[in-house]
Amino acid sequence: MTAAQGFSGKAAIAGIGMTDLSRESGRSELALAVAAARAALADAGLTAADIGAVLCYHLNDSAGVNQVAAVLGVPDGSWTNEIYGGGTQSASILADAAMLVDAGIARAVLVFRALNGRSGRRMSRVALSLRSADQFTVPYGMLGPVHLFALAAQRWMYDTGATEEDLAAVVLQSRQLAAGNPRAVLREALDLDAYLSSPLIAHPLRRADCCLETDGAAAIVVTSADTADERSPRIHAVVRGGGPGASTMDTAPDLSTLYSAYLAPSLYRTAGMSPDDIDMALIYDAYSSVVLQQLEDFGFARPGESGDYVRSGATLPTGQLPMNPHGGLLSEGYVHGLNNIVEAVRQLRGDGVNQIRRPETVLCTGFGGSYGSAAVLVAPR
Repeated sequence: MTAAQGFSGKAAIAGIGMTDLSRESGRSELALAVAAARAALADAGLTAADIGAVLCYHLNDSAGVNQVAAVLGVPDGSWTNEIYGGGTQSASILADAAMLVDAGIARAVLVFRALNGRSGRRMSRVALSLRSADQFTVPYGMLGPVHLFALAAQRWMYDTGATEEDLAAVVLQSRQLAAGNPRAVLREALDLDAYLSSPLIAHPLRRADCCLETDGAAAIVVTSADTADERSPRIHAVVRGGGPGASTMDTAPDLSTLYSAYLAPSLYRTAGMSPDDIDMALIYDAYSSVVLQQLEDFGFARPGESGDYVRSGATLPTGQLPMNPHGGLLSEGYVHGLNNIVEAVRQLRGDGVNQIRRPETVLCTGFGGSYGSAAVLVAPR
């Protein structure tokens, strides 16, 4: 299980922190970021004086990284970087932090994502710009990500024979698992009839198929593996990239192709692993359909059989591949995927939601269509 990256095993996630997740936080993005960061620092047993780098990612909807560093009291001259992006960054930012540690630039790196995604700026509010391709899509109803992924889902379902019952399987499991998660925004039980009664947003995606718009923040602290304690998961492998597909439909030979179709081979090659080596998956579940596609692309289910795979119980905590045991972005809340990374750490430490057994390897994914990232975290040995 030797990875092909120089930082593999040399950096560990030593601390995690989250705020409450809600539909109306009543706090600024700065306050949310600082609260999550302080919780992560405390969990790592560190202070702001120990931090040598601060990273964040956002879509012009968050507090600035230098602003957060200043409020926390991070030493002047520390490395800071704001990365523009959403879900595509949630896994790959682990590599950014690991490389800073491995290069000796920082002994400890703070990473955060904070947003008021429900009460503040919402992704569904799109401004038309005549200087971009939006002028050819927005006037015809392509108002946000849900419309993009609905179109991709239609094509994928046509090609594979997937049904709305397959989509429902993902949603029903998410709600089932979120019922045991006190942090989850949605903990109410949902059955197939209730799912089918959920209003359509953009065919075939219903309201229940769409991730939550949430206020909240999450943060992690990455340190050298040599200084981390025995419970801190190691960053084993990270890949990033993609190709033409669901987010570049005008140039795509197959508009339903997700990033995972392009990256899965390189992830396994880089990690020195195969699908059989993965004990748990924290799948970026912006929409139910993309969960099924990723399960197939990463080799856990055969093409066209991912719905049956979920229904079989294989992705429950007692199954072959436990998946999103906290309810994921569909039910816990949406912090652009960083809350999924936090749950991966909890699971590897043995104190996660619906913890059944201790995984040794966890796959974490994040994307925005045909471009994205994936990481493998491993338990310390």
